[in-house]
Amino acid sequence: MPYVNVQITKGATKAQKAELVRDFTESLERVLGKKPEHTHVVIQEIEEQNWGYAGMLTDEWKKQITK
Repeated sequence: MPYVNVQITKGATKAQKAELVRDFTESLERVLGKKPEHTHVVIQEIEEQNWGYAGMLTDEWKKQITK
């Protein structure tokens, strides 16, 4: 039973998340022969202030690169 945990910063639409679930499920079926009804995909959305990137919190990093 495959379990995929995807962590992204907040902001994805429902349609985008549905596409991710579909793509991960199809890949596991195609590559490993796993049945879609046995595949679980969990998407966790993280606030940018709770995600670090390049030594900074992501919200601060984004402010810096848009200057």
